[in-house]
Amino acid sequence: MENKLPKRSEVDVELTWKIEDIFASEKEWDKALSEAVVLADEIEKFSGRVMESADILYQVLETYEKCSLKLHLVFGYAFKMRDVDTTSTSGQTLYAKAMSSEVGVSEKLAFMKPEIMVASNETVERFYREKPELAKYKIYITEIRRCNEHSLSPELEKLLAGTNELAELPYEGFATLSNADLKFHEIINEKGEKVQITNGRFVPLEESKDRALRKEVFEKYYETFGSFKNTWATLYAGQVKQLMFNARARKYATTLEAAVDSNNVSPEVYKNLVEAINDNLDKMHRYVKLRKKLLEVDELHMYDVYVPIVKDYEVKYTIEEAKELVLKAVEPLGMGYVNLLKKAFAERWIDVVENEGKRDGAYSSGVYGVHPFVLLNFNGTLDNVFTLAHEMGHAMHSYFSNEEQYFLDSNYKIFVAEVASTTNEVLLMEYMLKNAKDNKERAYLLNHYMDSFKGTVYRQTMFAEFEKTTNEMAESGEPLTHENLTKLYLELNKKYYGEAMISDELIGYEWMRIPHFYYNFYVYQYATGYSAAVAIAHRILKEGESAVKDYMKFLHSGCTSDPVSLLRIAGVDMATKEPVNSALKVFERVIEEMEELMK
Repeated sequence: MENKLPKRSEVDVELTWKIEDIFASEKEWDKALSEAVVLADEIEKFSGRVMESADILYQVLETYEKCSLKLHLVFGYAFKMRDVDTTSTSGQTLYAKAMSSEVGVSEKLAFMKPEIMVASNETVERFYREKPELAKYKIYITEIRRCNEHSLSPELEKLLAGTNELAELPYEGFATLSNADLKFHEIINEKGEKVQITNGRFVPLEESKDRALRKEVFEKYYETFGSFKNTWATLYAGQVKQLMFNARARKYATTLEAAVDSNNVSPEVYKNLVEAINDNLDKMHRYVKLRKKLLEVDELHMYDVYVPIVKDYEVKYTIEEAKELVLKAVEPLGMGYVNLLKKAFAERWIDVVENEGKRDGAYSSGVYGVHPFVLLNFNGTLDNVFTLAHEMGHAMHSYFSNEEQYFLDSNYKIFVAEVASTTNEVLLMEYMLKNAKDNKERAYLLNHYMDSFKGTVYRQTMFAEFEKTTNEMAESGEPLTHENLTKLYLELNKKYYGEAMISDELIGYEWMRIPHFYYNFYVYQYATGYSAAVAIAHRILKEGESAVKDYMKFLHSGCTSDPVSLLRIAGVDMATKEPVNSALKVFERVIEEMEELMK
């Protein structure tokens, strides 16, 4: 591990994504932005007249689709340019310009949806008869009208649209502080080399066999975050307050209700998850006890969470080896899927390595009419291999959805987003377990499998419970100070990890570093998605072609139905606790096998 990260200009071009596939130059980007604004101006002329006739409605929606697509491309290009180098003023400028223009367009077009919402069912049905071409937009129209009771007057919708840019400020502040301004300590690694701690290096360093090093990294990392505790609290409180403002403006009882309704999901699904996990904390506590036993420590600390519990076994992977493993793992999905993945690898859909100023973590971003783009910070760990499988699952989902659906119907709801990604992870795990060379490798993989359940089902639900509780606190008038946020997080950590874990005081600061707390009740979907994915992947491996056919239909479906109904296509009912309980039975079996192997 090198101390100094390369500058963006120093990264091998083959390890970067081909951003010019969206726009060949900033000149083209500027042109598309200008065209989007012109199209918005054309639509604005129909203010107050959208539902005057079927022809006008069709014209408005057709122009809106063109405008939205251009903005989609403009915004997609801008935030990717920013994310690969957050220190670059040019990337920041593009993003700011795109955001400002999007807000301006939103303000101009704020009248459109309310006018469609308030029209009578009779009018809408008559328009479908008079203008058969409107069938193209039927799903989109239906989705707009679904939220009729939460719509506002055209004037208020315009006013609310103008707050979108302000609503992004808490996250922008978080991202800038976390990725660009926060300076971490240097430490001496196992090889005697000076290494700077970064967000991207934190977990790999916490996987070190050197316990004293792990403790030092843990303490210095969280002390750095803690030195800005008042700033983090202000940013997070700002995020919750903007959610409350929007929820109240749209006549929702709570921020949670507003968040899940945007995805056409019942709040009960969220609550069912938290309840199901709390009912199964015994399995998490059993895992923690096993970790303590296998690490042979008198006290298990939070800096012992990431280190592999299989001693004297460590594997590093090149990006090429990781690609090959993923290709082999997804073969049960058919050669069409495999060949598309090969195309993604060959044609630079992926930005691979960490560089100075690059956003930490990983994501996939679908770009309609082009192809998805995947951001990684690949360091060669087993976890990185699974991250590749995960993000390419997102990418394939976006590709198939974009290929099959019209633009306005292509953007699948967030609730189903984590299913495709995690199905790939489960397939990868099952493939690697099947091909393990010996019990040592099998135990190493089982360790990762257990950690996946811990990290994706339990930890994300803990995040979800934190988010739910903090929003309830704010809604009841309790201030979100760094003291009560840290206290709450520490209490949740103790509950989820159990008595076998020493919940070090500094872990109370962990909420400060989680970007997903700015994503509006996003994280619970990792847990529901993982639960659904376990069921789907095992069905694919057991039933073969029929299950694959159902799954591929799901991947192509975009936003053509509500998320729970779409998942039923793939054979999973997330309206019940059954998928979560079923997934945790798999977790229990993995723990049992690990206990037997390590006797």
